[in-house]
Amino acid sequence: MIIIELKKHYTNIKMSKFIKIIFFVILNFSLLFSFSTKASEKIKIGLMVPLTGSNKELGQSIIKAVRLAVKDINNNSIEIIPKDTASKANKALKSAFELKQMGVKVVIGPVFYESISYLDEIKDITFLSLTNKTLDLPKNVISAGINSTSQFNTIKKFIKTKKIKRTIFLTPIQDYEFEVKKGIKDSKIKIYKDYDYSTEPTKLTKQIEEITNYRIRKQNLEDEILRLKKSNQSNNEKKIKKLEQRYTLGGLNFEAVIIADFDESLKSVSTSLLYTDVSPKNKYFITLNQWFDKSLLNEIDIQPLYYPSINKNNFENYKDKFFNEFKEYPSHLALLSYDLVGLVYYLSLKTNLSNLNKLFKKKNSFKGKIGIFDIKDNKINHRLNFYKIEDKKIIEIF
Repeated sequence: MIIIELKKHYTNIKMSKFIKIIFFVILNFSLLFSFSTKASEKIKIGLMVPLTGSNKELGQSIIKAVRLAVKDINNNSIEIIPKDTASKANKALKSAFELKQMGVKVVIGPVFYESISYLDEIKDITFLSLTNKTLDLPKNVISAGINSTSQFNTIKKFIKTKKIKRTIFLTPIQDYEFEVKKGIKDSKIKIYKDYDYSTEPTKLTKQIEEITNYRIRKQNLEDEILRLKKSNQSNNEKKIKKLEQRYTLGGLNFEAVIIADFDESLKSVSTSLLYTDVSPKNKYFITLNQWFDKSLLNEIDIQPLYYPSINKNNFENYKDKFFNEFKEYPSHLALLSYDLVGLVYYLSLKTNLSNLNKLFKKKNSFKGKIGIFDIKDNKINHRLNFYKIEDKKIIEIF
């Protein structure tokens, strides 16, 4: 059940001045049902998703999530108008124009960053895109995905809790590289050293060796073994045998490594770190939101592995609810669209949807299945939880 926070005011009579303080009271949708809207008015919400092309199954999953949200809200004033984007910018523009002609003021979608290119040509509509990219967005597009700033804010909290002083960042040379850089800057997370790396296996291994000073540390070990063999110190054989069980000798100048990567590439980087004698047993391995990738549970060698994410219990409960309704499991992005329907409905109770863009400029908050949204300056940030994978289990840190 999506929960919504409403504002109320109170006056502190003990103060010399009346102070207006806004509290967000957590309520569920059932309390909002008591708010009546004019019977003649419809809350028209456009839904721009891929209904054709290679991503049409994702589009159908999002439509079902939106239907589920409308069912939970249980208000006949909500009208969802789906339109196809085909994951193409020109098709998205055509659909947006059609929605405008129908009097729609707010749209959930498009899903992909590539589909928003021309949407600044459509005036008087606010688009709540499911993308997590925030760079170079048209002024009428709000990124509702779990962006890098939200993730680094959560990682920053963990680093502070553990009193980690030196953290290095490993960022792949990919299309989201600059989003990661923006997240680092916006979150003001403390950086010890920042490295970009190639995802090509042959280049990657060499780069990780350089980052971790592997060859120097390996040479240190060989030199120390040779020195002991030449010396006449007592217990040399025991010392040499112990050193021969190691791969390197010498400390590392960082305490934690943040790997901004996913899927097999994340596993490759982690494996390269292991190869260079950097272990998660003595250095924190931290990554970005993995959507509870179950394949990571079997990667024992790179555990414990830490990452920010939406609330796991909420996510699992939502998946079960979706399955009970449609006999299939939803996509991750479907959960975002479910919450966005609740967000639009919540905001429609506060103002006319034609003024929605103004609400996104003000500081506001909304609590849904995914967690709490913080809205300000046309941006949506998420307050995330933090987890670790260890001994094949997902454990909540906070």
